[in-house]
Amino acid sequence: MSSPRTRLTLASIAVAFAAADTYVVVLALPDMMGGVGLSVDELQRAAPIISGFLLGYIAVLPLIGRIADVVGRTPVLVGALILFAVGSLITAGAYDLSLVVTGRFLQGVGGGGLVPATLALVADLWPADRRGLPLGVVGAVQELGAVLGPLLGAAVLAVADWRYIFWLNLTVAVVLALLLRGLKPPPLSAAVGVLACIALGLTITAPERLATGVTLGLPFVPFTGSSRLLTPIGVVTLVLALLWLGLVLWRTRGRLSAVLSQVDLVGAGLLALALAGVVLAFATADPERELMAAAGPWLLVAAAVFAVGFAIWQRRTTRAIVPRGLLNGRPAWGSLVVSFLVGCALIAALVDVPVFARTTQGGGQLAAALVLLRFLIALPVGAVVGGWLTRRLGLGLITGAGLALAGAMFVLMAFWGRNALDHFPATVVLLVCGFGFGLALSPVNTAMLGATPPDTHGLVSALVVVARMVGMLVGVSALTAIGLRRYFSIADDIPSPNELCPSAPGSCRPFVDALRDAAISQVHAIFAGAAVCAFLAAIVAILLLGRRGVVHR
Repeated sequence: MSSPRTRLTLASIAVAFAAADTYVVVLALPDMMGGVGLSVDELQRAAPIISGFLLGYIAVLPLIGRIADVVGRTPVLVGALILFAVGSLITAGAYDLSLVVTGRFLQGVGGGGLVPATLALVADLWPADRRGLPLGVVGAVQELGAVLGPLLGAAVLAVADWRYIFWLNLTVAVVLALLLRGLKPPPLSAAVGVLACIALGLTITAPERLATGVTLGLPFVPFTGSSRLLTPIGVVTLVLALLWLGLVLWRTRGRLSAVLSQVDLVGAGLLALALAGVVLAFATADPERELMAAAGPWLLVAAAVFAVGFAIWQRRTTRAIVPRGLLNGRPAWGSLVVSFLVGCALIAALVDVPVFARTTQGGGQLAAALVLLRFLIALPVGAVVGGWLTRRLGLGLITGAGLALAGAMFVLMAFWGRNALDHFPATVVLLVCGFGFGLALSPVNTAMLGATPPDTHGLVSALVVVARMVGMLVGVSALTAIGLRRYFSIADDIPSPNELCPSAPGSCRPFVDALRDAAISQVHAIFAGAAVCAFLAAIVAILLLGRRGVVHR
């Protein structure tokens, strides 16, 4: 077994790589759509590629965090990496949309599960008054993934097909899982699992040299229809997968018994369904055009029903996944509120800085991503500095100062003109804004971990992540509503091209400029709303997270 510090290093690398995978699809999505038979004008049909990952990342996160508290951090880290690897394998070889979505969902479950287990591992290794800096480092590597994701995607796409992004994911995840497990002889289940993955890869990729052979191609001939899964090799894959699952369950029957006896699976399921409703309501919408998906209101109603069911079940069961009184302390529930508000504000930068860049400068997705890079590159720096300051200043003060700084930068962005990004001050504003958000990462996690018992650190770390991600989803909808209202109030007053350019209405430059100004005003309104969220989060942090230091438990 590797040393605890080595495990933390490997887990941090895994977190960074999984975070990069969250953003790598930004550039690869058009190629992925073409790879599964979708045209560029069918973006709405491709939305599940994004929402599937988010659904896996968010919905089951509390369950994974609780399992990490019961069976230990390392088994969950290894299991999460295996899920991430299998999801990468399915995505890399996918030939239709359903397989891509399945692969991305498994990647989301695995990538999301790495975060709470890693944060809880930090809490295991450092006492409450010294864990701020390592938590900051973990936060930094996670945000570093956001920087590396678009760059990694651009680098791979420059020399190879989009599928190689996920083949790379598969390789890295397997290597990290082996290193985390340590240099021990692999069990029989591992050998069967490798054979199952090889068979799965052959099934969904159907290599031409094999599939078209007179004899070697027989295992790839479908029993009926055209599905590659309904083939002899598909049946072999299923048998190997079931055998592997049976061996794993038998080998880990002690841990499985502990999970079944100590984890509230019913409560976790109800919470997952409630979170899934929220995710699908917002994540399947185009944030530049609509508030939520067409079925969004019904999904939110369903989420509310499951949330009520979850609350009732938690009061009745003796094994509540969120134990009574766990979040009663001000730093505990305050951390969730701050994390939610941070997500509401942060999404404005992640979505609308690129929108502003495309509106004012033109260019494609890559050019807009490079503008956002100025913001993202300062986030990990702020995370490390914020972690280092936790031993010297109060958690609420650090968080409040960082978020107030970010809010002030949003105020400046709300007054950006058409040519703002052409000048150096805009770069400074983006760097300072990212640095401010980074400052808040470690103190929020430190406050939550310091206010809760050690045997719940996996769960509460997951809840902090969920709060931020849900804040991002809700924030993008609310801020888009504000922006669209501003846009339409201005656009309604713009004269028609026939009025502005009666001689050449088809190429009326004043009309185009007026619409562009309305779009810029829309982004300005969103930045102003994000500033309000950041300032509100700063106030809540100062009031609830403590002014003089960590809370010992």
